Amino acid sequence: MTVSPLRRALTVLAVATFTVAAAPAVAAAEPDPKALTWTVQPATASGPDERRWINASLDPGKVVTEHLAVRNFSRNAVVFSLKAADGYLTDKGRFNMLSSDRPSVDGGTWIDVQERVTVGPDETKVVPFTITVPKDATPGDHPAGIAATVTSTGGTVNVESRVGFRVMVRVNGSVRAALPIQGLTTTYTPSWNPFAAGTARVRYTVVNDGNVWVSGTSRVAVSDLLGVTDHDATSAVEELLPGGSRQVETRADGVWALGRLRTTVTTSPALLGDGQAGADLRPVTATVTTWVVPWAQLGLLCLLVVLLIGARAAARHRRRRLAGLLDRARQEGRQEGQESVLVGGAPSRAEPDPDDARR
Repeated sequence: MTVSPLRRALTVLAVATFTVAAAPAVAAAEPDPKALTWTVQPATASGPDERRWINASLDPGKVVTEHLAVRNFSRNAVVFSLKAADGYLTDKGRFNMLSSDRPSVDGGTWIDVQERVTVGPDETKVVPFTITVPKDATPGDHPAGIAATVTSTGGTVNVESRVGFRVMVRVNGSVRAALPIQGLTTTYTPSWNPFAAGTARVRYTVVNDGNVWVSGTSRVAVSDLLGVTDHDATSAVEELLPGGSRQVETRADGVWALGRLRTTVTTSPALLGDGQAGADLRPVTATVTTWVVPWAQLGLLCLLVVLLIGARAAARHRRRRLAGLLDRARQEGRQEGQESVLVGGAPSRAEPDPDDARR
């Protein structure tokens, strides 16, 4: 049976190495995981199929048989341990399953598979396993994983290497999904150019408090004091398992914040896995108000006020100076006029009176 490199990449969904404390042991003929290459993927009784993982929608109390295929690409036969455990998403959004030193309490305990399988060199073996849903199982998704592992012993630690895939078990019943928003904050960084807008950084945590596996969309709207929206964008919310959470940060450029800055985030969930009619999908909205001091614009306003006051003071000074000059000119004009009257209008020498001559 030939498996292409692309198919190998698609079917190997979870690879993890764990180190756990153990009692000192003598190294035996245990295989070195670094020298081994193997894949594990969903299968039918006749061999591997095209599924990347297993989705099973079951009623409480239902039992279903599935299959997995283990292929050994090594040159020697290898004994693989087969293990199932509860599944979860890492901080980076990758699916993983609990390590062997952590007990499973949910979907991982519903999977029953044989403990070991021996696979020859370049051989593929199909192994059946069963999924048994408890009668009192709660509706919704119960993620798990199943893997083929190899453990090597050296010194005082055991190193477990495993390859596997996810098993998503959905218990039929009432399905609800919502993505509430927690810790919503907005931080505004203004531009020191008063004629340029600033940047708003919106941070929040999206929590899946429903009972199903979902993704969704997130809409962020940032509006100013007058209610004008400066930024309105929609982004994707990556997959979240029930009870999971994810931190989200959105950067909004070109935002004018002149006092109050109002940020509204709305999330809308979307079901993943097998769809189910009648699912209760609830959008959630959260709002936060941030008060921002527009220092650059206030500085420009203060500068304009100072310039205006200075211009008015200078204008008043010029008017007063001009008025003073005009008053001085008027006074000088009046003084010159008075001097001209005194000089031009002085009494002349009196001529002799004829009567005086006759006397």
